[in-house]
Amino acid sequence: MRLSVVVPVHNEVDNLESLIGEITQALSPLGDYEIIYVDDGSTDGTLEKLRALKASVPGLRVLRHVRCCGQSTALRTGIQAARGAWVATLDGDGQNDPADIPRLLEALDQLGGETGRGMVAGYRRKRKDTGWRRFSSRIANAVRGGLLRDNTPDTGCGLKVFSRALFLELPYFDHMHRFLPALTQRAGAPVISVEVNHRPRLSGVSKYGTWHRLWVGIVDLFGVMWLQRRARVPQVEELGV
Repeated sequence: MRLSVVVPVHNEVDNLESLIGEITQALSPLGDYEIIYVDDGSTDGTLEKLRALKASVPGLRVLRHVRCCGQSTALRTGIQAARGAWVATLDGDGQNDPADIPRLLEALDQLGGETGRGMVAGYRRKRKDTGWRRFSSRIANAVRGGLLRDNTPDTGCGLKVFSRALFLELPYFDHMHRFLPALTQRAGAPVISVEVNHRPRLSGVSKYGTWHRLWVGIVDLFGVMWLQRRARVPQVEELGV
């Protein structure tokens, strides 16, 4: 299997059916793939809806956290269970467009996808969010980019494509999903950004407030800087017999 699409969700019952339908439509021409939804302790009927959809959607797998553990942990749960060599991640609110996944896969191949290294990150140049969310995200990306020098204009975009094996090499911590480009580069792999479509949220509300992201992000930012300074990527040569 080439591709696993991993979608973490928490209380997104009204966005499930339409997004799964879009994923299926976008990826059917690509051949063998699977869709993994990780229900992160939802309380609104998300799990029941996923059970119903699983009966009618081939390739849909559903994992569940008994308690909410956060987006990074839900992503890791899905990626650990994935059978595909490549992983595409999407936010479960429907704002990421699954139709962009094939373009990101093409970019990964051009980046050297056959070697199993590298990441392609979505870039929401035209965001469909409130003015305050756009402003706070622009500031966060500027600060993060200035300190981590990851050359990624939009690390918060949930749409990314990368090697499963590479992800499992990265250090794990809560909220790590906001620093995946920097962590990937720390592992010695390249990262490029590709502009993607961004859509307004049609149902539900954001699960993470601006101030929560700000304070947690500051703590984690210094932690990632510490990891960067202590990274060592060896060049390994195997001697002939």
